Amino acid sequence: QVQLVESGGGLVQAGNSLRLSCAASGRTFSMYAMGWFRQAPGKEREFVAAIWWSTSSTYYADSVKGRFTISRDNAKNTVYLQMDSLKPEDTAVYYCAAATSAGQVIHTRTYNYWGQGTQVTVSS
Repeated sequence: QVQLVESGGGLVQAGNSLRLSCAASGRTFSMYAMGWFRQAPGKEREFVAAIWWSTSSTYYADSVKGRFTISRDNAKNTVYLQMDSLKPEDTAVYYCAAATSAGQVIHTRTYNYWGQGTQVTVSS
């Protein structure tokens, strides 16, 4: 089992920054990758960014590339999502997820553990 706890959401003006954190506990040694997804009202959950646990390689959705940065702190078993130059269309509930088996990191079905979500609201 892997437990995920997110924090760091809030309300910001467009152009500003936020950093989300996702603290993992439990069987973290078994993880393949961790990802961030987001879901806006009335829309499907979409991929934002992912980081492979063993290599720390990263991958981003085109919509956030160059503005968001995913990283990890090994000692704290924590993954971060630094969000810069935020836009109103970034408004959503952001979810952290963990995958313990290999798969395509852009798909929700690859992940078997999910956090509770944290709200990010960007005002214009």
